This record gives sequence, C-alpha cells and structure tokens, in this order.
Amino acid sequence: MSEAGIANAPTQDIVKEADAAVQLLAQVRAEIGKVVFGQERVVELVLATILAGGHALLIGAPGLAKTKLVETTARALGLDWGRVQFTPDLMPSDILGSEILDESGGGGRAFRFVKGPIFTSLLMADEINRASPRTQSALLQAMQERHVTVAGASYDLPKPFHVLATQNPIEQEGTYPLPEAQLDRFLLKVDVDYPDAETERRILVETTGMGDAVVRPVLDAEKLIALQSLVRRMPVPETVLEAILRLIRSARPEQTDHPQVKKRVDWGPSPRAGQALMLAARSRALLRGRLAPSLDDIEALAEPALGHRMALAYDPTGQGGTLSALIQELAAKAA
Repeated sequence: MSEAGIANAPTQDIVKEADAAVQLLAQVRAEIGKVVFGQERVVELVLATILAGGHALLIGAPGLAKTKLVETTARALGLDWGRVQFTPDLMPSDILGSEILDESGGGGRAFRFVKGPIFTSLLMADEINRASPRTQSALLQAMQERHVTVAGASYDLPKPFHVLATQNPIEQEGTYPLPEAQLDRFLLKVDVDYPDAETERRILVETTGMGDAVVRPVLDAEKLIALQSLVRRMPVPETVLEAILRLIRSARPEQTDHPQVKKRVDWGPSPRAGQALMLAARSRALLRGRLAPSLDDIEALAEPALGHRMALAYDPTGQGGTLSALIQELAAKAA
C-alpha cells in the first residue's frame, strides 16, 4: 500500500467498526429480502450508492418492484421516504416547496415557507425523464448542493439525503432525456432486469396471499451517517487505485490507446466517474464483509459507474457492439 491517506493500513478502530457494520448491513439485506425477491445485485448497488453518500438512477420496465424496493430500503434503513411522480406539468415548486401568504388575526401578513416532498431522507423520483428540463434541473441542483433556495432564502435538506430516480426504457414518447451533465450527478446507474423463472414463481406464490412481510428497521439516520463516514475512511490498495485510473483514462477518446474507444466513443467519463467508482468499490467491499475493495469490485462496478457518463457515436451498421460490452472489456484490461 502507498503512503496516501486512502491506502494506509487500517487502524484497530476501523476494523472494529467494520466488523459491526458488516453484521448490520447483513441484517439490512435480509430485511429487504423479505419483500424484494431475486434482485440481489440491484439491492447491493442501491445500498452501495447510499453508503457512498450518492444518488442512483434505476432503469427498468414497469412492474419490476422499483417503488417497492425504495420503500423497503427506506424502512430497513430507518429513514423517512417520499415519492414524486414526475409528469410534464410538474413545476419546481411542486418538489422544492413554496411560500404562502399567512394572515394573522390582527390583520398582519407574513410569508411562510411550506416544504415540498424533497424534504425527506430518501426520495423516489419516479420517471424523472417525464418532467420538463426546468423541473429536472431544480431537483438535480438540490441533489448536488443539498439545499434549496426559494425566494432568496436557503433551506438545508435533511441528513442523510438520497434520491433514487427511475426511468422507463420502453416508452420514450413525451419524455425529456436527462442531459449528460445532469446524468453525471448520479453516482451509479442501476439496470433492473426481469426475474429468473424460480424467482418469478416465488413472487407469484408469496405476493398473492393474505399478508405482507413486515420489514423491521435495522438502522436510523444517525447510524447510517456513521457508516457513510466509515466508508470514506476505508483503505484502498494501490493496485485498486491504479486500476481505477487506468480504466477512467482508457475510456476517454483523447487519452486512450484503445482503437475502439478512439473510433466509437463520443465522450468519456469525467473525474467524477473515478470518484464514484472509488466510493462505490469501498461500499461494495463492506457489503461483502471486506475491509478494503478489490479488483473484482472495480470490474463489477465499471458499467454502473461509467455507463451513463459515456456515449457512443452513431453506428449505422449496428454491428459495433454495445457500450456495456466495451466498458467491461476496458475494465478487464485495467484490472
């Protein structure tokens, strides 16, 4: 390990904290598993995002339990949560809040700020690409700055504060795709796929009965903040740090020696992609009972961290391959 602060040997205190954290996170995953079936990878990526202090973009068809995942995760983590259905007529004030004029009994008048649904610890922004760019920008600015400004006054958002936004990849008519600069605000992009046959059988049996499973809160806001602090203090081996650097730089057309990247990639990942990969790798390691991330974490998280931060040039032949496959190839070489 290098002498850099992130790679120093772990102290006894960190080891003790990590051991306790591993047990708590195992309980969190068990509670979520009571309700959300067969989505272990999705659950892991969502929890890794939250432990890293970031926001996630969930992409999947309707009916894949994205809302149930957010609700269940919030309950298991002991957080307040809310849901906003994004529509073309949604205004920024519908999310952030607005000032209303109050009249007192003596005839006096004063403005009072009424908080919007964004004032919660875990916010589900459902079908975020259906709202206008103005509304999207208001939410994404709050995600980055962790406060909102209304009528010149600033209001801090709760701590912790995380957004899990969803997009439907099927129906694109009447949508407003998120610009690249706004996509970059999301720590990870999480693809939610259809369940396998055995999982779907379990869903049919267990979700059409008389009762629902009860999800017990394992953490609370204070404990989650402590875990997020632990993640940032976890050591990162020099080999992992170098792999992240190689991957990020090899994915940029201006800096790579990979012929396919030079030919097919319009733009590559920003430095924020490296930050996301570093934090998410630490979180994934902790979720898997390890004190430090490994090269396997980098390979597993490469596509979720880079997939929404890159774009391929138009390929009229359709035979050039997918962006996901290219990222996996770059990750394998970097590791």
